[in-house]
Amino acid sequence: MIVLGIETSCDETATAIVRDDRTILAEAVLSQIEAHAPYGGVVPEIAARAHLDNLDGLVTRVLDEAGVGFADLDGVAATAGPGLIGGLLVGSTMGKAIAMVHDKPFVAANHLEGHALTARLTDGVDFPYLLLLVSGGHCQFVSVEDVGRYRRLGATIDDAVGEAFDKTAKMVGLGYPGGPQVEAAARAGDPRRFDLPRPMRGRPGCDFSFSGLKTAVRRRIEALPGGRPAPQDVADLCASFQAAVADSLTDRCRNALAMFREAHPQGGPLVVAGGVAANAFLRERLAAVAAQSGTPLIAPPLRLCTDNAVMIAWAGVERLRLGLHDGLDFAPVPRWPLDSLGGA
Repeated sequence: MIVLGIETSCDETATAIVRDDRTILAEAVLSQIEAHAPYGGVVPEIAARAHLDNLDGLVTRVLDEAGVGFADLDGVAATAGPGLIGGLLVGSTMGKAIAMVHDKPFVAANHLEGHALTARLTDGVDFPYLLLLVSGGHCQFVSVEDVGRYRRLGATIDDAVGEAFDKTAKMVGLGYPGGPQVEAAARAGDPRRFDLPRPMRGRPGCDFSFSGLKTAVRRRIEALPGGRPAPQDVADLCASFQAAVADSLTDRCRNALAMFREAHPQGGPLVVAGGVAANAFLRERLAAVAAQSGTPLIAPPLRLCTDNAVMIAWAGVERLRLGLHDGLDFAPVPRWPLDSLGGA
């Protein structure tokens, strides 16, 4: 089975072709960082227009690299939510058009399910497993039971951790995207200099909160001479912020692992996915927590942690081999919770 994947949910235009034996035949990602950098964040109108301008060429590119034509495809999967509605419309319309013209089944892929199933492509993970999904728009623990069967154990009650990284970067004067900038600056910083809160630490359950942490960073900046951080202040603030995030995530992770083990005594690995999972410092801290509980930690390669079409194509493979596909009248949705999906 060979599936074309299309991802346009935010600011990456991506296409990929994946085979059901876990072979990635071709992949392409076009970043829009330069287009959005002057605004300090993603501008939906700019993102949608960039998808429209580039998607057709990226589809042609992966077909050529994989050495296949539309007739060789067994299905088309395109992200239909959650995400920015303009981009979702561009990608899903392209996917539906290809499916209709070439008489192929269409999968309206859930972007979060793509992240959730990536470890099955990269590492052949069996169900069930515990997923920590951390990105710019999402932060949640999910018990992954099967394709289409997801049980959310905890989530952020306000902001996602990726958003907190971006806002912190902006406050200290770093560029966009904020996650890699904060991680790089933190390497030269003292994580003990600024006393920042550890949101939700010590509380039952595994929900998150990062709004108060962002506010604390702003107040530390305002308390500096002139209200402007010097270069060493920036490094120390980034290191202190990153350490606070790590402490919060690891505390929540211990509780989530206990909850998962209670429901699944036979156990299962901890899988970390999403753009924030590319942060090496956070990965190390999460790996230590997993090791303490005797749980394997699995994190996909960095390029498959951020938004990509490989995960969308693979989600299409997983669904199509169960006989699951969608009608061409499926309407993209900007909000689409992972635990609302159906399976076989």
